[in-house]
Amino acid sequence: MAIFAKRYSRLTDEKLMQGIQRRDTSAFDELYGRYSRRLLSYFHRELGGDEQKAQDFLQDLFLKIVEKPDSFDTSRSFSTWIFSVAYNMCKNEYRRLDVRRNAEEDVRMEQVTRHSQAHSGNPEEGMDQAKFERVLLTELQELGDGHRSAFLLRHQQNLSIKEIAEVLGCSEGTVKSRLFYATQKLAARLKAFNPYPTEVSKNERSE
Repeated sequence: MAIFAKRYSRLTDEKLMQGIQRRDTSAFDELYGRYSRRLLSYFHRELGGDEQKAQDFLQDLFLKIVEKPDSFDTSRSFSTWIFSVAYNMCKNEYRRLDVRRNAEEDVRMEQVTRHSQAHSGNPEEGMDQAKFERVLLTELQELGDGHRSAFLLRHQQNLSIKEIAEVLGCSEGTVKSRLFYATQKLAARLKAFNPYPTEVSKNERSE
């Protein structure tokens, strides 16, 4: 068993997908192990920190792979393809929830403002990772879908500008513009936490 597992661990993502298209369950297990945590983390932040919904989306995504493995073009990079699917799932969900999001916007913004004011005197005091994560999730929801996804794919998933452009279906210049806007916006909103440099990295715009 260990020998088979080791053999599968040496295969590329694209080769594993070819195995899944042949109904190879071991290939699916290996691919799930490689991407499930990354995708769960992506869904969690894209969906406003809703852990149950993130889990549901993760299972739905891999169910799609099992049910329709031929939808993947094996000439493409699997990583950009699967994040494209994940992005589109989130985009469709936000379209569905758009009315509710607008209704809750004022309440969320008021909560964030009160939190920022309470810590403005001493940014270090009382701040921990859990608090930062809660406020970050709130602010991420205030970004447009394209800006939020570009930011998460870059800074959470470490995708290149070129890969993000493929995932989002836009030009590399548009990706850079969205990253610049999102970083500036979050830096301003989260300045009490000071999680980012004062200036946007030069290679963020030139890469």
